[in-house]
Amino acid sequence: MNRPQLVPPCSGWQQDLPHPDEVPIVMPALGFDTPNHRNDVFLELPRASALVRGWFIWLAPFQGFLTVDILWSFFLSERTFKVEEWFMFLSSVCVGVWSFMFCIKFELAPPRDLPLRFNRARQRLYAYNFNYRWWNPFERWRVEPVAYDWSQVRAERWLKRGATSHGVVIKGGVVLSIVRPGTNEVIDRFPLTTMGADAHAWAYICTYMQQGPDALPPSGPPKDHDDVGLNIALLLAPKVKWPADMDLESRTAP
Repeated sequence: MNRPQLVPPCSGWQQDLPHPDEVPIVMPALGFDTPNHRNDVFLELPRASALVRGWFIWLAPFQGFLTVDILWSFFLSERTFKVEEWFMFLSSVCVGVWSFMFCIKFELAPPRDLPLRFNRARQRLYAYNFNYRWWNPFERWRVEPVAYDWSQVRAERWLKRGATSHGVVIKGGVVLSIVRPGTNEVIDRFPLTTMGADAHAWAYICTYMQQGPDALPPSGPPKDHDDVGLNIALLLAPKVKWPADMDLESRTAP
């Protein structure tokens, strides 16, 4: 029986993908994505913070209006309210404020792109990660770039099923797990793909790191992650800005 090798395995674990020094077992491909950059020194791949972005921001004015309407109706009433009515009022206001803040921060706080850089010359991974807790929109959500040796990187495929009023929802992807050197103990974990090329994307990265860009299939023109069109959420979102020392290191050979 196929069992997870890493401790702990990722949530929804389905399969451990080949180690970074093993030959990929599937064709290297990125699906509909194209690299941000690809040459002999480093490969940069895009990552989105959400599958669809730009919808929640239009819900924020509605949530704000609804909260103000509740407050207005409550305080204009001339009768005395019961304890249960006060509880319902306060609960509604809290939910309204939370929903408003969540819609705004979910859309505007994450950067326009969350790129991953794989430096073949240095055998290093650089990740432009954005850490947040969706249930707490009142705390500071922030970018936390990290760098690890390529030998520490592992990949796991995950799959989750959930039931909704419209039926069963299936969601899957691949996470990159960072292990402590010489062990299978996971010390960090972040997404590679969600509902994307999955194992093929991992094969694409491994092929690049092992053999270089000439071993990869031709790619389309790179996409500028600052070219966001008329998407209001992305227009207002922060641009990608690597720390200067990490930016230089991740783009150059030793």
